Amino acid sequence: MKRISLFALLMVGMAQLIFARDGYRIQIKIDEVQEGVVYLAHYYGKPLPSAIYKADSATFDKNGVAVIESKQPLVGGIYIIMLSDHKTYFELLLNNGDNMSISTSIKNLPDGIVFKNSPDNEQFMGYVRFLKNFGTKQKELVDRYAAARTNTDTSDIRKKLKENSLALTTYRRNYASAHPNTLLANIFNALELPEVPEGKHLLPDGTVDSNFTYEYYKAHYWDHFNFRDDRLVYTPIYDAKLDEYFNKLVLPYPDSIEVEGDKLLAKTRGTKELFKYTLWWLEHNAQDSKIMGMDAVVVYLVENYYMKGDATWLSNEDLNKYIDYASKIAPNVLGNLAPEIKMPDVNGKEQSLMAVKAKYTLLLFWSPDCSHCQKEIPLVDSVYRAVLKAKGTKVYAVRTEGDDTKWKEMIKKMGITDWINVSDPDHTRQDYRRKYDVYSTPIMYLLDENKIIRGKKIDHTNIADVIELLERKERSKTKK
Repeated sequence: MKRISLFALLMVGMAQLIFARDGYRIQIKIDEVQEGVVYLAHYYGKPLPSAIYKADSATFDKNGVAVIESKQPLVGGIYIIMLSDHKTYFELLLNNGDNMSISTSIKNLPDGIVFKNSPDNEQFMGYVRFLKNFGTKQKELVDRYAAARTNTDTSDIRKKLKENSLALTTYRRNYASAHPNTLLANIFNALELPEVPEGKHLLPDGTVDSNFTYEYYKAHYWDHFNFRDDRLVYTPIYDAKLDEYFNKLVLPYPDSIEVEGDKLLAKTRGTKELFKYTLWWLEHNAQDSKIMGMDAVVVYLVENYYMKGDATWLSNEDLNKYIDYASKIAPNVLGNLAPEIKMPDVNGKEQSLMAVKAKYTLLLFWSPDCSHCQKEIPLVDSVYRAVLKAKGTKVYAVRTEGDDTKWKEMIKKMGITDWINVSDPDHTRQDYRRKYDVYSTPIMYLLDENKIIRGKKIDHTNIADVIELLERKERSKTKK
């Protein structure tokens, strides 16, 4: 019997070693659940309530046990066990090769979960319980702080709040130090934020460095983040850190975004998921940005990464979509020479955009049939008459659609006869749509006297501000 038992134990050990090569096996027992489907889901960069992604599923058997398993390689990360009601769920750490069992009851979620054969998750549950106690104490202190009536009470509670926060930081740091390179350690390190040295910080000339806090925080923002651990993409951490860094710390200029983006892409190069997510995030963040000129970042990323073969996860069809989009917007990014337009005006006389003699040229694409244009054009004209005309601005307005007669009637009705109003009556010069990305109206660009694009996708609310910014830069150059 002893030999059989020993043999059986050896076989179990061998099975675990074989299983540990790739995939996972998760046995789940939840007291109140005797039937139905259970799902394995995961994060991808973003935290809840953003979408989570279902990776696998299983059905509870007659004994109330479900087994979710796969032999396919797994990246690992923070995963989610979710019941079929899509409301009851809990998190766990999952690594490639894990073979664990989970038992719990719904009423004891999340800190009543028992893991077997998963030291990482036992430690994780210890952290969950610590967080529960931390949160209870923190809320109590916050409530006391709100009710405090004296400076002494306020100061005392503020001190205790700081001590409580330090206890959380110390817990994470101690764990990361004791269990280096584990998933939970890398998560804790990723959550670490720079601690700016206290005291007065001086410049070489002895004056106070008012930018020290910002510059130190930004310079050390990524110090503890492990850019070699792809598992961090499958946690609700990385997207939030990218958002804070690029949208709150990096100066909102295309060249600044490009430089910082290159640095992060260099750090993640050679990884699969981190590089992929970083490149995707940078491109989409620039494309969705409300800040003027960020489309230059899109063009830069496509030309320097997508077109150079770095986006290996894309099909040729999808890759070509990125390239086609970048090629459409490349001619009209800020700082480029505006593409030429030659069209007849209301009298049939050919008018060249490049031939317009003006300090600034407002290039406007509109249609008399566009309801938004009917509201926006008079507002633009008001700004033109009040501010822009005195600054040497001329308006070159292109009709994109609509009836010729109605167009001329609208010009008179709106009182914009001193604009350079042109159209393409025979529809033979439609390349302006591609050159200026005109697929809706109204669209406005601001050009300087050399016809360099200085503003794009602007409206009546910010035309004057863009010109003021340009003039301020010009004055600062003159002083130097």
